[in-house]
Amino acid sequence: MDSRRLLRTTATALAAAGLILSGCSGGSGAAAPRTAAPAPSFAPEAPKLKKYYEQKLKWRDCGVEGFQCATLRAPLDYAKPDGEEVELAVSRARATGPGKRIGSLLVNPGGPGGSAVGYLQGYAGIGYPAPVRARYDMVAVDPRGVARSAPVECLTGPQMDTYTQVDQTPDDTAEVNALSAAFKDFAAGCEKRSGKVLPHVSTVEAARDMDVLRAVLGDGKLTYVGASYGTFLGATYAELFPDRVGRLVLDGAMDPSLSALDLNRDQTGGFETAFRAFAADCVRKPDCPLGTGSVAAAGEAMKKFFRDVDAKPVPTGEGRELGESLATTGVIAAMYDEGAWPQLREALAQARGGEGSGLLALADSYYERETDGTYANLMFANAAVNCLDLPPAYRDAAAVEKAVPSFEKASPVFGAGLAWAALNCTYWPAPPTGRPHRITAEGAAPILVVGTTRDPATPYHWAQSLADQLSSGTLLTYEGDGHTAYGRGSDCIDTAINTYLLEGTPPADGKRCS
Repeated sequence: MDSRRLLRTTATALAAAGLILSGCSGGSGAAAPRTAAPAPSFAPEAPKLKKYYEQKLKWRDCGVEGFQCATLRAPLDYAKPDGEEVELAVSRARATGPGKRIGSLLVNPGGPGGSAVGYLQGYAGIGYPAPVRARYDMVAVDPRGVARSAPVECLTGPQMDTYTQVDQTPDDTAEVNALSAAFKDFAAGCEKRSGKVLPHVSTVEAARDMDVLRAVLGDGKLTYVGASYGTFLGATYAELFPDRVGRLVLDGAMDPSLSALDLNRDQTGGFETAFRAFAADCVRKPDCPLGTGSVAAAGEAMKKFFRDVDAKPVPTGEGRELGESLATTGVIAAMYDEGAWPQLREALAQARGGEGSGLLALADSYYERETDGTYANLMFANAAVNCLDLPPAYRDAAAVEKAVPSFEKASPVFGAGLAWAALNCTYWPAPPTGRPHRITAEGAAPILVVGTTRDPATPYHWAQSLADQLSSGTLLTYEGDGHTAYGRGSDCIDTAINTYLLEGTPPADGKRCS
């Protein structure tokens, strides 16, 4: 499992908890209510992009009640705007009223690799607060390389089944070689099936696509809610186009100044924090499968369980057995939302009793594996974007072995596996185009950064760091568990974000909610 910046929430948690994966109103930097669209804008230094900024979308019924779909054209390579094009899937739900329409609200659920169109149609377009949906057209575009937008493809379903079961805590040279070979085969599959698009799915390119969409929609400034990885996408947009920033909510924030190694290690510590919160809750219950002692003892029990299924995988009632890799993925999947903790307790109890189907189901939801054995392209796009955005964490397997102790210090439960997971970009066929750096977005309107104190995937200090980096950043804190904060049941958080989106007024910097 490549957990690095797989910053997303499971579909189960999304449906149950209504997470706004991405995500508090006429301020000076926000799109004002209007009746006529402003003239489209395009970068004056690139006049050949004008044809993209002035294109007309042909909206059509897309078979989901209340939603329209269209196709946005963008250059495959922005350095060659007269070259090949990429087609991007766009969807919208029109503002419902009452009240004057403010403009378009673009949403992104994170990933990288999460389908924004699927998120819009499955939740945001019907589940966002009614006052927000009344005043905004809810809009999503699948980023290039994702889902319906020139998707990156790498492995077949059976190949992916094999890949997800490779031991990611190698005990000897043979297992190290097997894991390295799996990463190499994955990368080779991506190059074979998606070689043309692979060098052009970076976050910078996705942010430039969003600006084309902003202009085509007729909005002078971008209003956006991005969660998890979607916060990096939003911050990148602000860096590229600070004068076009309207109302940006960055929920479950990333820190763009960190290297791939530091991102991995920090996220590993985030999952440890989430596990300790789960364990503290579990040990108070008489049926806790990790015992009823201390949190530390529960951690040792979890590690022993992983060792046991590594040595002897558990049957699941189908062809795949539950080994350590799938078991770890299943546990991590449940860390994203505390609403999944009862399901995790039951699945762990079943697995300790010799039945692994519960943890396998959690792992499958994380990987977006269907019951027919096919996979969405989430994991393919995730690797493709990550490996372009930053130089790889390691030069070779020997570097991982040196790093393992620091990962185990960050998380005694998950450290070794997550250290090795970051080896995948070492073998990537497309060279990285990004680098870690601070994003200040000088001149941008106020940007709302949201952090959750016990977030497993985007540690809270990342939100603190991003809010500090952004010249107009405002930090809103949710004191609680789970990944992201908007729509998770805190009236304080929701009111602050809704007010920002509707009136353009951010909360006081440093405001805390529970």
